[in-house]
Amino acid sequence: MLAGIPLLIIPFILFNAGLAGLFGTGPAGDPWATEMLSLGMMSGGVFGLTLGDLLIVIALLLFFVEIVKATRTSNASVVDHLLSTFVFVAFLVEFLLVRGAAHSVFFVLMVISLLDVLAGFSVSLRSASRDVTFGRD
Repeated sequence: MLAGIPLLIIPFILFNAGLAGLFGTGPAGDPWATEMLSLGMMSGGVFGLTLGDLLIVIALLLFFVEIVKATRTSNASVVDHLLSTFVFVAFLVEFLLVRGAAHSVFFVLMVISLLDVLAGFSVSLRSASRDVTFGRD
């Protein structure tokens, strides 16, 4: 049953939880600019990972799982694609109408969601065409 739920709803929920103040506030009131990790590199540079960067990495990992799920050829995959489309529409509507969603992290999450919809349909169509067999005379 959980296989039919679009996983990219998790970053959507996490971003909205951050807007609600669940993760506190970072520099200039932006929770996504909060530095989570800072590492000195051998080159002398400093690698910094913000909460927003971490959310994007999580979304990319979930996107990979969604692509693997798209290779299934069943009725559940059609429902999964439909729900993924609804998640993208929710991202788009919130991006256009909610002031706090006008953020680069949210925009990247929205693009990942769009790619999930496009890739999911493409992979499903491609794998479904391989499942078609014709009988011999």
